Amino acid sequence: MTPRSAARTPLSTISLYVLLAVADAPLHGYGIIKDVERRTDGVLSLEAGTLYAALRRLQDEGLIREDARARPGDDDRRRRYYRLTPLGLEALRRECARLADFLRVARDKRVTPAPHGS
Repeated sequence: MTPRSAARTPLSTISLYVLLAVADAPLHGYGIIKDVERRTDGVLSLEAGTLYAALRRLQDEGLIREDARARPGDDDRRRRYYRLTPLGLEALRRECARLADFLRVARDKRVTPAPHGS
């Protein structure tokens, strides 16, 4: 898959959560695992092998890159940090817009509740 085509394809659930995890700042693998668990209230608990396969695939697609700089205060040089690329941000935004469209249709069909405060 080329980097350009990756930005146009729907993202898997794991890819979506990994990209969301690194959207604000670079994270290492364990940080990504914990972020995903927290955001899903423990429903999605990534195993290391699953995470690192997803990270390799996202790197191959040009959506994330390894950040060679260690975060300040991190004294473990073995940790690898991952950062969202501009293409990754584009793919994340497209996927969120796609999901928002699905949710809008579901709300119009009254198969899902309206957002809070509506």
